[in-house]
Amino acid sequence: MIREPASKLGASTGALAEPPAGTAAGSSTQPLTHPLAHPLATPGDKNVQAAQLLNALPHPLLSVAGDGTILDVNPAAELFFAMSRNALRRIKFQELLPFASPMVSAIEQVRQRRAPINEYRVDLGTPKIGVERFVDIHIAPLPNLRDGVVIMLQERTIADKMDRQLTHRGAARSLSAMGAMMAHEIKNPLSGIRGAAQLLETAVGDEDRALCRLICDETDRIVDLVERMEAFSDGGRPVERGAVNIHEVLEHVRRVAQAGFARRIRFVESYDPSLPHVLANRDQLVQVFLNLVKNAAEAIGEDACDGEIELTTAFRPGVRIKSPGKASPVSLPLEFCVRDNGAGVPEDLMPHLFDPFVTTKSSGTGLGLALVAKIIGDHGGVIECESHARKTVFRILMPVYSRRDGAA
Repeated sequence: MIREPASKLGASTGALAEPPAGTAAGSSTQPLTHPLAHPLATPGDKNVQAAQLLNALPHPLLSVAGDGTILDVNPAAELFFAMSRNALRRIKFQELLPFASPMVSAIEQVRQRRAPINEYRVDLGTPKIGVERFVDIHIAPLPNLRDGVVIMLQERTIADKMDRQLTHRGAARSLSAMGAMMAHEIKNPLSGIRGAAQLLETAVGDEDRALCRLICDETDRIVDLVERMEAFSDGGRPVERGAVNIHEVLEHVRRVAQAGFARRIRFVESYDPSLPHVLANRDQLVQVFLNLVKNAAEAIGEDACDGEIELTTAFRPGVRIKSPGKASPVSLPLEFCVRDNGAGVPEDLMPHLFDPFVTTKSSGTGLGLALVAKIIGDHGGVIECESHARKTVFRILMPVYSRRDGAA
């Protein structure tokens, strides 16, 4: 964790926590009047213009009084803490922090020195907002408000996960070449081995016939594994993509799951009905979400009486990533999540979760999530996972379909 002085944040963010007219400069508990909500505000009002700029920031921004009362927040802060503006203004800022958070001492230093400071890679994770939430924090004193500070958070967790996603893509590309090689070099001799075992089965006694049957079964298992590997190959025909309604895909996956492996599990759907279409191949998206839902059902277990899988969609602007074949970064505003209340993913497995042959199942091949990561990566999207006991979230971010994509 690195701490350094800053110099510009206080001057640029003072409008967020300017005390309302009639409030004493030394007051630290008077709630802030939001400039946008002021009944006398006009479109040319400087307070309104400042509020519009601050509300447009993609980073959480809060103004905090001397006693810890939250005076005001921008929409990004509401999203980060999963609480409304009114709810946040009813609590103390310390209630949002994990135990012994370094932010408490950092805020105190700003109040004493009356100078801005920055800190990097501070963990604000709590069970409510996520166990691991690393952020860079920027704290500055508020002018005209004794002991008041303005706090801006810049989330590092997403950037770290993007770096891991690029690693997953590299592993998937390596697996593509391996899959093509294995399909060519292994499947042909396997068919000869199986044919010879079938011929032997007709000419041997009962005791040896069981061994021939074992050879056939094991050969079939290896062929199945090779065919799974072949799915990673980049060769073959280009995949057709078009405008896909993600809600139709999720509804199809839910029906399939509840008719089979997840029939004892409760499903919760939280969809944004105004979400635009995604540019994708429908069958591959079905494959992705079937895999994720099946993993969620297995994590919950057949004997669980309160098993729940939640499917959500949302529009989250602000994430851009450099995609192969694209001259400029691509925006990924479409967010699709699969949540479950199962046992969670072991912590030591998290950094390698999307790597091939990584699995916790005794009979698993470890290719399911690697294939999911490859399909999402081929679509120009990213997938990330956040997991702890009784709350695991697989989050997919993808680009929006446009008419230009259709023309291409």
